[in-house]
Amino acid sequence: MCKFNEAYAVVAAAAAATNTNTYIHKELSSTSICILNICSVSGTWPIFWIVSIGNYISSLCTFRRGARENIQQQTEQRLLTMGLPPFNVSGSPFNVVPIHNFPELMKDTCALINSEWPRSETARMRSLEASCDSLPCSLVLTTEGMCRVIAHLKLSPITAKKKACFVESVVVDKSYRGQGFGKLIMKFAEDYCRVVLDLNTIYLSTIDQDGFYERIGYEYCQPISMYGPRHCELPSLHSRNKKYMKKVL
Repeated sequence: MCKFNEAYAVVAAAAAATNTNTYIHKELSSTSICILNICSVSGTWPIFWIVSIGNYISSLCTFRRGARENIQQQTEQRLLTMGLPPFNVSGSPFNVVPIHNFPELMKDTCALINSEWPRSETARMRSLEASCDSLPCSLVLTTEGMCRVIAHLKLSPITAKKKACFVESVVVDKSYRGQGFGKLIMKFAEDYCRVVLDLNTIYLSTIDQDGFYERIGYEYCQPISMYGPRHCELPSLHSRNKKYMKKVL
């Protein structure tokens, strides 16, 4: 274990200047094991190999970070062009992004939603992968350089109302609740609907969060189905505990 820690430290030092994220530690661990294997044969520390592998990891980190920053800049410019505010107003570390532009966030988003409403991971991932520039569209609130998902909501089409959408699967990570992040992602969703999607009304249903939605401008309305008119009533539309609400943008 001492040898492993020493090998890990040597390679980590080579990559330290790149200010790496936690994802690189897996690379460092596997690299350290490779170094130990070489040492067990040669009986000495292969400095050339350590430096070479360390330089490789450093360049990998720099490339990865540069690519992510470039994507963020492009997305921010796109939203500015559409009339939406930039992600990091006053240096805020929180960003709201359409998930189809950041597919690497889907696994974490799937886990977040399933922590509130357990469902097959395959079905949940299929729903997230359907997100697009129109509808349906899943938006996620992120932090830590867009590496951690802390909130999600989905905008779905309403067949009978072309200028409206239905908000569903609104969830905030339990460790971040009570800090205004639900309001933040809802505000961004409203701007996104109004400016990007050219919609004028948002509908939703809730069992016990109607007080929250009232505070941000939603009002009670008649039940509405996302699937258009039917010849028979859907029992779920008139659930005793479910309340329907809307907001005109």
